[in-house]
Amino acid sequence: VQLQASGGGLVQTGTFLRLSCTGSGDTFENYIIGWFRQAPGKERKFVAGISRAGERTYYESSVKVRFTISRDNAKNTVYLLISSLKPEDTAVYYCAARTGSANTWRETDFESWGQGTLVTVSS
Repeated sequence: VQLQASGGGLVQTGTFLRLSCTGSGDTFENYIIGWFRQAPGKERKFVAGISRAGERTYYESSVKVRFTISRDNAKNTVYLLISSLKPEDTAVYYCAARTGSANTWRETDFESWGQGTLVTVSS
């Protein structure tokens, strides 16, 4: 599956942003989707994931309160809603797809990656 991430931009602290990850080239609902982010000068890290049908969601503990992941398989799209944005949310956000089970959320578990969308939060 090919993934396209979008929705990033320059936003102010305290606002919200919804990122989208749209898939093509394969049956989207066959894939578990994860969102990762890479802040400037740091390693890429998992932030949120969602099961194939969307009934289960997973979050990195530090973002659990402000991030919401959801999906619409009819539109081949997974969303990441980020509320109460902070400067430390500044990063390139990537979506990724995997088959198999959702027991772990390591980068190496994922088979396909989108190109990333940049979110910059101004203070």
